[in-house]
Amino acid sequence: MLIGIEEHWTSEPVDKALRALSGNDADASLVLNDHGDVARRLADLGELRLEAMDRQGVDVQVLSLAPPGAQVPAAADAVALSRDANDRVADAVRAHPDRFRAMATLPLVDPVAAVAELERAVASGLTGVMVYGRVGDVMLDDPRYDDLWSVAERLRQPVFIHPQVPPRAVRDAVYGGLGAPVDLALATFGWGWHLEAGTAALRLMASGALDRHPDLQLVLGHWGELVLFWHSRADGVARMAGLDRSVTEYLRQNVWITASGMLDPALLHHALAVTSADRLLFSTDHPFQDPSAAEIAAFLDAFPDDGSRRAFASGNARRLFGLS
Repeated sequence: MLIGIEEHWTSEPVDKALRALSGNDADASLVLNDHGDVARRLADLGELRLEAMDRQGVDVQVLSLAPPGAQVPAAADAVALSRDANDRVADAVRAHPDRFRAMATLPLVDPVAAVAELERAVASGLTGVMVYGRVGDVMLDDPRYDDLWSVAERLRQPVFIHPQVPPRAVRDAVYGGLGAPVDLALATFGWGWHLEAGTAALRLMASGALDRHPDLQLVLGHWGELVLFWHSRADGVARMAGLDRSVTEYLRQNVWITASGMLDPALLHHALAVTSADRLLFSTDHPFQDPSAAEIAAFLDAFPDDGSRRAFASGNARRLFGLS
């Protein structure tokens, strides 16, 4: 059994709204959705997606809206787009209940509405939520989101912190000057995306959010968005902040790690050295990564035993997302 928990889709209203934004509100990474047949595969919640799953040997996809989600600056628009996206993906789950589950999309620009939408989405059958490290200039550790973490903790809904493109000022200062394609690659999948997500997770820890909400569960993609490889150094942040636990302890107790299609045994071996096999999750990062069934099988062979292999392939996802 294979359950992929970071498998993306998009809706026409969300895509249209995002592409209409301009200036600092525009998301430069949307161009990556147009590469090859990515756009067509993102839009499909039926035959094309099921064919890809069958070819890879993936039994279930936990669907999530592709970055940057429904993050538009107008609160009313964000609320409407989030509700529509959640309704659409809930319909897809009902149409293929043995193949799809789905995470909720939230209008984080309006924290009160985000709480209400999370409760509504869970009641409609969605499980978990995908968020991004900041909304405009507001980081996830801002106190205005504390009620959201309370509700996610109470409802036992995991919060997946997905990468997003760095702010324009950061892109200009740090990732610019090498030519448009290289600048974008460096700011997104090559480096910047992952620093953004890892920093957001560290800031949540440093703010005390996981002390106030000790049962809140986070998910980080791409083998932990670099935090897993810097955990002992980051423990100093916990000491300076006077937290209840170290960053390493939060990683082992509150954070789940998924592969995001990066099926590299060296990354697996490091993850197993830092955290436990019961915190690791399979994913292909559909449609941005497309590992073959043979590549997936070869990677699963790198696990040290059948128990850890089964936990990674499906058992951990069942437990975290409450999948039957």
